[in-house]
Amino acid sequence: MQAFKTLTSTAVPLPVDDIDTDQIIPARFLKATSRDGFGDNLFRDWRFDSTDSLIVDFPLNNPVFEGQILVTGSNFGCGSSREHAAWAIGDYGFRVVISSFFADIFKNNALNNGILPVQLEDEAVRELLHAIQQNPNLKLTVDLENQVVTRDDTSQKFSFEINPYKKLCLLNGFDDLDYLLSKQSVTSTYAENMPDWRILKR
Repeated sequence: MQAFKTLTSTAVPLPVDDIDTDQIIPARFLKATSRDGFGDNLFRDWRFDSTDSLIVDFPLNNPVFEGQILVTGSNFGCGSSREHAAWAIGDYGFRVVISSFFADIFKNNALNNGILPVQLEDEAVRELLHAIQQNPNLKLTVDLENQVVTRDDTSQKFSFEINPYKKLCLLNGFDDLDYLLSKQSVTSTYAENMPDWRILKR
C-alpha cells in the first residue's frame, strides 16, 4: 500500500449528503475481482446519462475541478459494505475524502486501501466546498502526521482525528499483514523465550 504523509492538491467539490456505496460504484460493476478499473465507473450513474453521454454539470465532469482530494457532504459511504467503493475512489485518483461524517465500514475500507478519510466539522466542510466552488485553483494541504488540513489561500487550519493504529499504517504504507510482518523480529524473540508448553503440562 502506498504510504501517506503529506498531500498538497486542488480538490473536487461534491456537495451532496448521504452518498451511499451504490452511488459510488453501482452494483452491476462489482463482477471484477481485481481492484483495477473501478475508477472508470466511479459515480457512474451521476457522471453519465442513459445514452452513456457525460453529464456536463456533474463536478467530476467539469474540467475546472481536478485533484486528489474529494470534498463532499455528510454521511458519505453509507449503505452496503462493499469494499469496491474504496477501490473505485482510489483507482480514480483520490487519496483523500473530506466529509463531516463517514459510515464506519466505508471509513475502515478506505483506510485499509490507502485512502485517508478526513472528518471535519459541518461548518468547516461547508466553508471548503464554497471556497473550492469559488476558486477551483484553491489548494489544500493534508498533513497526516500533524492531523491538519490547511488552506493555501488563507493558511487556515482544520484539525482532524484518526485511529492511531490506522495512522501508523498509513504513514508506513502498511496493511494489516504488513504491520504484523514488521513486528516479526519482536514476535520471534517472544516465541523463543516462551517456555515449552509440553514441559509445563507434565
